[in-house]
Amino acid sequence: MSSTIVAQNVKKSFSTGGGRKRRVTEVLRGVSLSLEAGEMVSIVGPSGSGKSTLLYCLSGLEAADSGSIEVMGTQVVRASRNSLFKMRRDHVGFIFQSYNLIPSLSAGENVSLPARLAGRPLAKKQVESVLESVGLRGREKSRPGDLSGGEQQRVAIARVLAARPDVVFADEPTGALDSKNGREVLGMLRKIADDPRRSVVVVTHDLEAASLADRILVLKDGQVVRVMGRSTAAQILEAMGGSQ
Repeated sequence: MSSTIVAQNVKKSFSTGGGRKRRVTEVLRGVSLSLEAGEMVSIVGPSGSGKSTLLYCLSGLEAADSGSIEVMGTQVVRASRNSLFKMRRDHVGFIFQSYNLIPSLSAGENVSLPARLAGRPLAKKQVESVLESVGLRGREKSRPGDLSGGEQQRVAIARVLAARPDVVFADEPTGALDSKNGREVLGMLRKIADDPRRSVVVVTHDLEAASLADRILVLKDGQVVRVMGRSTAAQILEAMGGSQ
């Protein structure tokens, strides 16, 4: 297997206020990790542990203060805006809690847009096929406002599948869904990670979601305090000290 992400000693802090009232908060305090092709990794930890900040730094959506992050061989830390754009366009897919669909575009148009921007335009049958694969057969002309939350998240997953990224970043992908839709979405993410060419990073409070991963990273106070293999939700909760 080959590494899709290699991060070493990643640090990130945020400052608030100014002058004597300026306050600096360390959010990531030297995080290191690697991700292999064909692997799913869940990042868990109490609220405020730095989970989402880590995901944003790994993907280049947030600039790390120091350290090294390579995504598919591209250095992310201190990279130019153009380099980050190309890296995300060519190698990365995102799934967020808020779906991030464009309201004025149909489901089919939302699915095909990233692939088109990456220079890999999709034929109509390809769009129909990928929507069918997530249980949305015949819904390519529906607008996001006409779809339920679960259906919108399926469109977001179809958008990722169509773009064929090497790495998928998912931030609380089941956070706005009921248990049934959540389980189905998780199954789709697991299927993406089972492709030996792709890997998935999931930040989640949902320990059932985390338990589907090949590895679980437990964060506390901006540091990885434990790395676990396949584990049950109960085992993950115990590793977190019984709190979320």
